[in-house]
Amino acid sequence: MTRLDHMTWEELDARIKAGPPIVILPTGALEQHGPHLPLGTDAMMPTMLAERVAGHLDALVAPTLSYGYKSQPKSGGGNHMPGCAALDGNTYTLMVRDLICDFARHGLTRIVLFDGHMENQMFLTEASDLALRMLRAEGIEGTRIVKLGYWIMIDEPLEEMLFPEGLISWELEHAAVMETSSMMHLRPDLVRADRIPDHPPAEFPPYDVYPFDPHSVCHSGALSSAAGASPEKGKALVEALVPSLARQIAGAFGMEYRA
Repeated sequence: MTRLDHMTWEELDARIKAGPPIVILPTGALEQHGPHLPLGTDAMMPTMLAERVAGHLDALVAPTLSYGYKSQPKSGGGNHMPGCAALDGNTYTLMVRDLICDFARHGLTRIVLFDGHMENQMFLTEASDLALRMLRAEGIEGTRIVKLGYWIMIDEPLEEMLFPEGLISWELEHAAVMETSSMMHLRPDLVRADRIPDHPPAEFPPYDVYPFDPHSVCHSGALSSAAGASPEKGKALVEALVPSLARQIAGAFGMEYRA
């Protein structure tokens, strides 16, 4: 794995001329993750996983886009909580579009948008569409963009390992067992183990009201209990996800996967 920002322009130019490498852009957010996980969890996790995945693909890892779209009450707790500094959808879309276009203009035409924040997803889609439209208008062909959230390869056996008593819902998993276990394995120094919450899942009405009333729900910032988290679960999850994600990315670019 090579960090794009650690290279000189001459080193990068040589890599591109040898055949464009895959460049992975981790995307995340600055968002509350309960009383026990850091605000940067959604940026740290895709970054750490991207670095591991890149080692299987001889890929470059670009600097992480650590700010994302606004935290939503039903999936992230809400942007009203301290530290949730976010971007408007249009701002975020145009930032990602511009990055894709500049990568492609310099010959980095195999791009992975590697997301760690669910609320970014449709804006990454829009950014990709706008970037391809702009590049075609400039006569730059052959750019291929792969968009995926790191969680997409969590299959039924991994779910059973993480949630032996059953998964409530992925939306309510925010700052709960999966993220807490992963961080306990990847960055245990940043997990406040004595503050891991154990409470019933948050309850929301089946509709949305604007403006959102932050007093309408009561939770710790974790939308369900994280008491079932463990570093062992995190280790098993990471060790399963990395090769699975690498295999999917390789296939998307027509490459032979190298374990």
